[in-house]
Formats: sequence, C-alpha cells, structure tokens
Amino acid sequence: MSTVSKTQDPETNPRVKAVFDDIRATRKSDFINNMWLYLAFDADLLEKTWGEVKAVMATPSALDPLTKELLYIAVSVTNGCSYCAHSHTAAAKAKGMTDEQHADLVRVISLAAKTNQLATALQVPVDTVFDADQKS
Repeated sequence: MSTVSKTQDPETNPRVKAVFDDIRATRKSDFINNMWLYLAFDADLLEKTWGEVKAVMATPSALDPLTKELLYIAVSVTNGCSYCAHSHTAAAKAKGMTDEQHADLVRVISLAAKTNQLATALQVPVDTVFDADQKS
C-alpha cells in the first residue's frame, strides 16, 4: 500500500514526460517501473532523483555496472527496502550476476550484518591503523 496515489496519465506533464523519455533512452527499454511512476506526483522530486540515479548508476565510473548493482542490493537489504532489493537484483541479473554470485552476495550481507552488530554491541574501538587521520 503506497502513501501517495499513482498519477493517472503522468506524461501529460511535459517535465515528467521528459524524465520518462530519458529513462527509456538510458535504459534502452520502454518499461517505466513503479518507483518512477509514483515519484511522478512531484516533477521536481522525480527530476532530481532520476538525475542522481543516472549520474551514479548509468554513468561510467571506477566501478563497473554489476558492482554498482551488487552494492545497491546490499544497501537496500540493510535498509529493509524490499522494492529496491527486488529491482536491483533484477538489474544485477540482467548485467550478468550468476546464482553463485548472488549466493556469495547474500553470504557477505549476512556476515557483515552479524559482525556489525557484534562490533556495535561490544563498542569495539577502531584500531589506529584503520584511521586515515592516524596514518603517516
């Protein structure tokens, strides 16, 4: 159940249509997923969010596209966002993620969650060798 109603005929707004056209062109697909359809209730928010997503996820950088998707999955799982975990798992599979890689990813997410909780519960002090300010 959403907190806003999906806009009926969102592309009647020229700003929304421009964003949707850019999503289609960037992704080489006619599919506009629910995230964008629901964000269309506010053209400013839609434009800014798509701009950020495009800049980080669709622009070549030091991280390859599959690695970006794997990171997005891990953060989405950690934040408890089912929608993003699903959509970025599908994107990772489309970018070549194998079942073996997916299993490894889930193991890393699970291990990190456990050790993060242990370090937090024990309030383990950070080793000075890990502190960039302490390195000479």
